[in-house]
Amino acid sequence: MSAPGAGGPLTAPVLRLSRSALRSNAAVLAASDPEAVADLRRDARGCGLERIGRVLAEAGLRRAVLDEADVAAARALGLEPAEPPADLDLDLLLGLSGSGGSPVCTLVSSVASTKALRAGEGVSYGLTHRAAHDTRIALVPGGYSHGIVRALGNAAAVAIEGRRRPIVGRVAMDVLVVDLGDLDVAVGAPVVLLGAAERGEPVLDEWAAITGMTGPELLTAIALRCAREDVA
Repeated sequence: MSAPGAGGPLTAPVLRLSRSALRSNAAVLAASDPEAVADLRRDARGCGLERIGRVLAEAGLRRAVLDEADVAAARALGLEPAEPPADLDLDLLLGLSGSGGSPVCTLVSSVASTKALRAGEGVSYGLTHRAAHDTRIALVPGGYSHGIVRALGNAAAVAIEGRRRPIVGRVAMDVLVVDLGDLDVAVGAPVVLLGAAERGEPVLDEWAAITGMTGPELLTAIALRCAREDVA
């Protein structure tokens, strides 16, 4: 998987989907039940009808519940429309926590700017966070317009250079603020908003615990609003 921010700083978060993980998960599902029906409405939870449908068809799965407008596109991929309910485990296909599937999705951004924050100074709307001591903060592209729920402000963290750093202040429409502490980073440094637990990165389960939403709900909100990119 290419590093977040490869090719220059990101101006908005990007949802990266691993082709190899998708294919591996689809093979498991096809072996379990080759007649399973997938629910690919809402652009396959925002992850892309063509991307997800192609992987399913290549694995030998041929039936899906579809939005009417997507029937022709799905048939071109080798899928036939089916009536609900769907019984294919889309959580496993996307590798969500607890599903047993290989993780598929990583949400990445990069540092847009950094600045000093003095003790007592506040950040973001309403100044809901004030620095307890002198520190440095980073502005990171990504906000509620991208599906990053406001409740994550002052509660969640991101990963920068392998270290977790807290999101401070309210999540704005297009940006969030991260307390860097003693971490010295340059503009353009990669930021992982959601990644792999084994690397110590934040995962959807953490966001779910903070927001009260489910992992699938959070992923759909992000996928429908963020640019998507295939990686190996």
